[in-house]
Amino acid sequence: MLKNIFCALALAFALSTCADAAEKSIFAPGAKLERLTGGFKFTEGPAADREGNVLFTDQPNDRIMKWSVDGKLSTFMKPCGRSNGLCFDAQGILWACADEKNEMWAVDPKGKATVVIKDYHSKLLNGPNDVWLRPDGGLYFTDPYYKRDYWKRGPKEIAVEAVYYLAPDHKKLVRVVDDMKQPNGIIGTPDGKTLYIADIGAGKTFAYEIQKDGLLAKKRPFCSLGSDGMTIDDEGNVYLTGKGVTVFNSSGIQIEHIDVPEPWTANICFSGKERDSLFITASKSIYGMKMRVHGVGSQ
Repeated sequence: MLKNIFCALALAFALSTCADAAEKSIFAPGAKLERLTGGFKFTEGPAADREGNVLFTDQPNDRIMKWSVDGKLSTFMKPCGRSNGLCFDAQGILWACADEKNEMWAVDPKGKATVVIKDYHSKLLNGPNDVWLRPDGGLYFTDPYYKRDYWKRGPKEIAVEAVYYLAPDHKKLVRVVDDMKQPNGIIGTPDGKTLYIADIGAGKTFAYEIQKDGLLAKKRPFCSLGSDGMTIDDEGNVYLTGKGVTVFNSSGIQIEHIDVPEPWTANICFSGKERDSLFITASKSIYGMKMRVHGVGSQ
């Protein structure tokens, strides 16, 4: 009798533990990675608009593509200045790291581009790569150096590969990080208090406190992994890309890994009307996965 009671209790505990684990999973029940479509040269820079549609770049083909919430693919902009990382601001303006001439563009919903940043102290930037906008419109972007065969420029003009901040009034560009080997992926928390920056050259990611004036303070190691692109969910988990997608909680502890069957996973964002679909740009294809958690803030 006691043995039967013990077995029943053990079974109930096991079922409860499994239920708790399933509830805490970041993935929707039964979710699987799905290849949405392919045929690109190299996909990058996904960003979701207010409706949940995603704009992403096919960088070697010099075009920005649109993947709609109903699963339709179209071309949003071509040419696009060889854009790489993208991010929407609160007004629906698309900010694009225009790699062709090492500029930062602001693109309106009709595809009209305005060059907002073209140099730093009259020196050509290395190549704006990824961008994130904090809630008040202040803009952070990484500027690593990846020499392109289509560049019509001279040698490297800025020795340091840095991170920059542009205030909401767009009047002054400030270098806020200058001690990284090769900064790349960048994402901030929706409250505008913490900024994560991946030093892909050093294989590490760091977290900073964001100050009101845009400067960064209290640098701390976040995890021992670099990243090409990054995003964050409504539970504070941070998603890094490279060899698939690796997910860390807000304490920097790895909680998940998504294998992506492509040579390289470049970038990631949340998409869909409820921001509950993970959208992944990986080499020649794009992928999606249904999530329990949701995307937040500027993606």
